[in-house]
Amino acid sequence: MFKDKVVLVTGASRGIGRAIAKDFALHNAKVCINYSSNKDAAISLKNELVSKGFIAEIFHGNIADESSVKDMFDNIEKSFDSVDILVNNAGITKDNIILRMKSEEWDDVLDTNLKGAFHCIKYAAKGMMKKRYGKIINITSVVAFTGNIGQANYISSKSGMVGLTKSTAIELAARGIRVNAIAPGFIETEMTKDLNEDVKNAMLSKILLGYFGKPEDVSKACLFLASVDSDYITGTVLHVNGGMFLG
Repeated sequence: MFKDKVVLVTGASRGIGRAIAKDFALHNAKVCINYSSNKDAAISLKNELVSKGFIAEIFHGNIADESSVKDMFDNIEKSFDSVDILVNNAGITKDNIILRMKSEEWDDVLDTNLKGAFHCIKYAAKGMMKKRYGKIINITSVVAFTGNIGQANYISSKSGMVGLTKSTAIELAARGIRVNAIAPGFIETEMTKDLNEDVKNAMLSKILLGYFGKPEDVSKACLFLASVDSDYITGTVLHVNGGMFLG
């Protein structure tokens, strides 16, 4: 499906990002595995994919730092070509109620989640504009639409990604670049497995389908938005939440 396409997945060393990278590899894309700190996990994923005959390489990049992002894109072009499909998946949380939240906690989350997506779009779009085709997929969150206690920084960053999606979709449409977002609900990952049972049960009670999602549920949606099957879709948000939120 994606033969000869260069796909960059940020934050691909674990969780949803890992599942997305693996699915693109299974569909013959050249997969660029971005990581910031977890090099061992990124290497492990690359080795797993390469051992199965797929094309994959790791690329370090702190997406909150524009110079680091520029270097990453330069290295990708040296190894493969310009990026055809960008998945802005990398994100962090530093939860706290607003009265206790430190400015550093606010800044760190906004810099990584929102500014990081901006940096990657800026550099990916340059190559896409030359080709007059590209797909950009921003991973936002259900809480961008519902709100949540203790996550003002995270939710602001994810809500900002929705606005970023719509704005860049308008700006880039004339160059054949589609920009969309996916808003996952409660997905079972390393970030959620340590939540206590009361929190999990409260979440489960809000999900119409009655079970938590898997990373693969998000990656399958990502494949759709990256494929030619979605070429007439841009500037929209695809909700993958089992009925947790009806947007």
